[in-house]
Parts: sequence; C-alpha cells; structure tokens
Amino acid sequence: MVAAICSRDPAKRAGDWRNTRGNFGPEPGQVDLAGVKTFAKLDEMLADKDIDLIDVCTVTDQHTTIALQALKAGKHVLVEKAIALSPQDADAMVAAAKQAGKLLMVAHVLPFFPEFKFAAEIIQSGKYGKVVAAHFKRVISKPDWSADMADAAKTGGPAVDLHIHDTHFIGLVCGVPKQVFSVGTVDVDIKEAGYPSGWVENAAVTYLTTSYLYGPGGPAVTCSSGAVCMKGRPFVHGYEIYLEQASLIYDSGGPPLTLLTADGKSSQPALAGGGDALAAFADELQTAVDGVTSGKEPALLSGKLARDALVLCQSECDSVKTGKAVTIA
Repeated sequence: MVAAICSRDPAKRAGDWRNTRGNFGPEPGQVDLAGVKTFAKLDEMLADKDIDLIDVCTVTDQHTTIALQALKAGKHVLVEKAIALSPQDADAMVAAAKQAGKLLMVAHVLPFFPEFKFAAEIIQSGKYGKVVAAHFKRVISKPDWSADMADAAKTGGPAVDLHIHDTHFIGLVCGVPKQVFSVGTVDVDIKEAGYPSGWVENAAVTYLTTSYLYGPGGPAVTCSSGAVCMKGRPFVHGYEIYLEQASLIYDSGGPPLTLLTADGKSSQPALAGGGDALAAFADELQTAVDGVTSGKEPALLSGKLARDALVLCQSECDSVKTGKAVTIA
C-alpha cells in the first residue's frame, strides 16, 4: 500500500494532480489521499519507520542524490528510469545498495507491457528458436507538458530518457552487444553561426537509428527512437522480431500483436490482462513490493541491467556525434 507521498507542491500534497502527465492514461485529476501521509521534505519522510520502500519519481538528475539518501536511511529503493545520468552515478547507487543491504530496483516498465512481456517470454523459452534479427521503434512528439522533461540537462534528452526503454529491453532479450553504430540528429539550430567550443559533445541527441553489433553469428538488431514526430501522433512504439521458427510483429498504432509461425499460420495471441498497458505499471510496482518481501532483487528491475542500458544509450550518442562505431566497455 502507499503509505506516504513527498512533494514540494502543496497542491499535490492536497491531492490535486491535474498537472501530472505522462504518455499513458488519463489525467489523474483529484486524488483521494485519505490515510496517506504527506511530507514536504524528503528527510522527514525518510525518518518515518513505517516506510519500507521509497519510489523515486523525480526527474533523472535528482535520482542519484535521493536514492543514496534513502539507502543510507535504511530504505529499499525503486527509482524511475533512467537509473542516473552517468554510469559513474549508477555504479555508486548499486554499490550503496550492496553496502546498506537493501534493494536498488529500477522501474523499467517496458517488460511488463503485455506485448513486450509476451515477446520476452517467447524468446527466453526458446520455443521458436533464437533471435535471428529484430527492429524496434519508439517515437514521440516533443514533450511540452513539463519544463523539466523538456530539459535535456535534467533527463539526458530523448536518446536517454526515451530510448533507454529500448536499450533495456534489447539487453534483456538479446544481451549487451560488443559495439553500437548510430546515426541521428542533435538538438542544435544548424542555421546559427559561431558554435561555442564543445557544442557537439554537449548537444542532446533527439533522434537516432542504431545497429547493435554482436559480431559473427548475430543477431542483427536495430532500433529507431526519438522525439521528432508531429503532435498528431504523440507516441508510438513497436517491434518486428524474427526468430528461427516464428516472427513477432507489433505496432502500437496498428493491428494487435501478430505471431507468424513456420507452418504458415498467423495468430493474435491472447495477452495477460487483456493487453491493458496501464496494468503494466501496477505489475511493475507489485514486483518491487514482492522483491522487498522476499529480499531478492527482481530480475526485471535489476540495477545492473539498468546501468547497462544507460551505457548503451550514451555510447549511441557518442556514435551519432563521432560518426564511428563505439565499443561497449
């Protein structure tokens, strides 16, 4: 159960969540917080001995500081993706959790989405053989509903905040590649003259297409992701996954998930929860709670997997800016 919330905004503490937005679901509106403690300061909430798990839902640049403070206070932590803005900060968070004897879980929700959960389970079961090739996509219009979310210095930009969903899932079902090669666009007006020194290095990548290089034997995996679409289509994601004996086709803007098998048949698999995307967030939170109860880190919320996903995103950004393949350390 939700025991408490912490927000600097008195309106949110009063249950007015009309300005809380996201890519899925309706606007929350007025929320009944009866029985829920409210705090204006984090340290006051962390001092509450009735709280076991802290869910960090702030902008990414605040994740490390809050997570470290919560772990030091003896709390388990679930932190929203991305785990941090740098691998060094991610490493510090993982190390702090180990030292505190607490769980550090990262809320990558994509594996809980019905279509992606189905794909992951099919791949990991080996029922239709290994992944031969795959292409993933995730495209949004530029977010204008939050100044923080639109600030690349706070989120890492679309190539981290958005695309990390893809790199996390690719790492989960295909493993971490040896190299990445990416082409893309950066958030800078090329018509302006006199770029300051280092503008390329500091510019946020807004869209990219990446080849994940696993070496001889593959698989051949690519992904396109970014915030470049017009507002008429604010969000779309999907995949085409080619296994040795089946193909999985899914596009959130098109027909339901389709399974093509070697016998020539085509079917639309029944999905857990009837395919409700919002249920994925509840399943993710329940998995975190179950982890705290059992004392075991849930594989889908692994801090290391989240750290690897961040490294992939940053390596892809480096590839876009240098025009070269980047080796994954």
